[in-house]
Amino acid sequence: MRVLVVEDARALAEVVAEGLRDNGMAVDLAFDGLAAAEKLGHTAYDVLVLDRDLPGLHGDAVCRLVADREDRPMILMLTAAGAPDDRVSGLVLGADDYLPKPFHFPELVLRVQALARRRPDARPRTLRAAGIELDPVRRTAVRDGRVLSLSVKEFAVLEALMHASPGYLSAERLLERVWDEHADPFTNTVAVTVGRLRRKLGGPAVIGTTPGVGYRLG
Repeated sequence: MRVLVVEDARALAEVVAEGLRDNGMAVDLAFDGLAAAEKLGHTAYDVLVLDRDLPGLHGDAVCRLVADREDRPMILMLTAAGAPDDRVSGLVLGADDYLPKPFHFPELVLRVQALARRRPDARPRTLRAAGIELDPVRRTAVRDGRVLSLSVKEFAVLEALMHASPGYLSAERLLERVWDEHADPFTNTVAVTVGRLRRKLGGPAVIGTTPGVGYRLG
């Protein structure tokens, strides 16, 4: 899952981003509305966590910018104004959910996960392929009855491959979906993570590699 967090309070933005990453999400950051609009124009996100009171371009304008797009992210709007009228006006703008500040972080995580599941192209909650069952919400993965102990990134790579199965995912696409915009495109981190995942999955091997094409589960 890829998330864009737009929040002008940098310390809060970094804390939110780190917490979402700890829950297996690839997170990009923007600290004003103009930077958010630019990122939204170049990258497809599953969920947009959007502070309403932004410099440069107000959060309401950012919300309107993406709300009518056909393939748009789900929008969770954050604001210090928690009155019912404020919540209603945010939803009228096209937001899908609304969370007043200060918020309880586990609730933010659950709301982001729930919004991702509500996307029109969201897959069923439990993914199944090659003898593996993966539950993105409970963050469990089982192969042939054996519970897998996976790191956050290994789990996210497996989830991405299961979503794509039986198709291929290139290393670049995995880097985009599992890591974030600061990941080095020339790094071997994808190959290293896939290698660790293969070892934990055990035999027979279910992750194939085709040079110049990418990785495939099945």
